[in-house]
Amino acid sequence: MKLRETIIQAAYSLRANRLRSWLTTLGVAIGVFSIIAVMTALQAVDQSVASGLSSLGSNTFEIQKYPATLFGGQGRSRFINRPDITYEEGLTFKKLMGTKPGNIGLKVSRPGNQAVYENRSTNPDITLFGADENFASANGFDIENGRNLVKNDIRFSRNVAVIGRDVLNTLFPGGEDPADKPVKVNGKLYRIIGVFTNKGAAFGQSQDNLIVIPISRYLAHIDLKKSISITVQAASQKEYQATIDQAIGTMRVARGLTIKDSNNFELRTNEALVESFREFERTISIGAFVISFMALVTAGVGIMNIMLVSVTERTKEIGIRRSIGAPKRSILRQFLLEALFLSLTGGLIGIMLGTAAGNLVALAFNLPPLLPWLWIIISIAVCSAIGISFGIFPAYKAANLDPVEALR
Repeated sequence: MKLRETIIQAAYSLRANRLRSWLTTLGVAIGVFSIIAVMTALQAVDQSVASGLSSLGSNTFEIQKYPATLFGGQGRSRFINRPDITYEEGLTFKKLMGTKPGNIGLKVSRPGNQAVYENRSTNPDITLFGADENFASANGFDIENGRNLVKNDIRFSRNVAVIGRDVLNTLFPGGEDPADKPVKVNGKLYRIIGVFTNKGAAFGQSQDNLIVIPISRYLAHIDLKKSISITVQAASQKEYQATIDQAIGTMRVARGLTIKDSNNFELRTNEALVESFREFERTISIGAFVISFMALVTAGVGIMNIMLVSVTERTKEIGIRRSIGAPKRSILRQFLLEALFLSLTGGLIGIMLGTAAGNLVALAFNLPPLLPWLWIIISIAVCSAIGISFGIFPAYKAANLDPVEALR
């Protein structure tokens, strides 16, 4: 029998038992769906992490009360009893560090704020920052229009603000100049002195939906007891590690820690964020692989059982074909093709559904559609192996039926 005829005969046999074929295919599809969906989602998150790290400027790290991430079973309650990093400690830190680092910035923030100008208002999702004059350079922002905060703004606690592009587009549509315009944030008025350049999204969230006011005014009029973050920018990559070591020692002095005390603050670096995410990614990948492997093995057993039932049901057909001269390899090839077709069909369905589900995560992070080509190729190879390995025994059994006994 020619290969084309064998394929047609295999397809005809599967169509004759549609429900059984689809149920068998479903098991393979679930296994492939789980691994493809997870890997596509992780690839999207990975790209978002890579772009999100630009929220810190080059050669920059932060000192803060809480870790930037809480992967690996850490809980927020573990750090909640730490004393807040006060503004006075931040000023002491800057003084002790001297002028060696490129920039040292102090900042504090609160999400969920609304800005109003005349009859226009934003959604209540703006992040309000209290910061010093080094906020823009230390956090990778540039000024598009107007000016940045300066030392006198902080010293005299002026009611001035620098806004992000999202706030500008909402409150001043049509290219209206926001310079010196009063904007009300949570009932308090600020005079706009500048606009940041567009920075885009990170981790699925816009980095342009913000308003920055002097940290001295923030602490005096909004939240005096808020723990601050200290952003340190090394003068060069060569001095980066030395600056980290100096900053840790200086922060311990600023907080009055003795040699016996452990650090009661956290260091946030790009490298630490990447490593934390990689650990989380490895855990999720292993879990997805184990679940997918179990599902595919179960589906393989289902394929073998279905093919054994098919051999029993089609004993007469096999006997007739063998009695008129069909060789064993023709019977073997047909049943192997049926098992392979079931496995690959389930694999392709799982790949399509898994890619679509994973790209919902990419959509949430404002990323273009992703295709995990490596895992797609691996899935097709695994499905082929499942179909052949679990189909070989039923195919061998069918090919070795005695024609006389089969006809009887």
